[in-house]
Amino acid sequence: MTVPRASDRRVVGACRHFAVLSCALLRFRGIAARARCGFATYFQTGQGVDHWVTEYRHDGRWLRIDTEILGGSVVAKPEDLAVGEFLTGGEAWMAFRDGRVDARHFGVYGTDNWGPAEIRGNAVKDLAALNKVEMLPWDEWGRMEASYKGETGLDYDELIDAIAATCATDDPRATASLYASEDLGVPPALLR
Repeated sequence: MTVPRASDRRVVGACRHFAVLSCALLRFRGIAARARCGFATYFQTGQGVDHWVTEYRHDGRWLRIDTEILGGSVVAKPEDLAVGEFLTGGEAWMAFRDGRVDARHFGVYGTDNWGPAEIRGNAVKDLAALNKVEMLPWDEWGRMEASYKGETGLDYDELIDAIAATCATDDPRATASLYASEDLGVPPALLR
């Protein structure tokens, strides 16, 4: 891991790969860790950009670390992200529902994929990640596709409210129970 490699021996990955790999390495060392899906607020001013980071347990609290930008100057402390520098899907959803953020500024950089549907999707992916099912950023299941097409309504938004509230409790039993409900668990076909 510490030996530089020639370019033909390197692996290219996205933020999710950095998060999952760092999570695995921390767990290997006996440190509680988990991948989180949400939005970084430090890449583009005024925007929440689709992103994955790792959380690990240290001194009785979860620290958020962005291993993709370690050693850089994007934020002051990528090894301990400050409050608001990264919002999980649920945190972004609660901020949107409370009127603290404009959902049109949350999405996937370099695409037209911005708005409430992107926040909903990341809230569902974050719930899966808390259940150690870290999906690829472009995977969709349940009613995600319908949400992206604007075909979901109040009941789906209330389900996302429940996801946001449950993920905020840091209660593994509650997140597991919610993840097991219809529409939220990743279908077996996507896990192959």
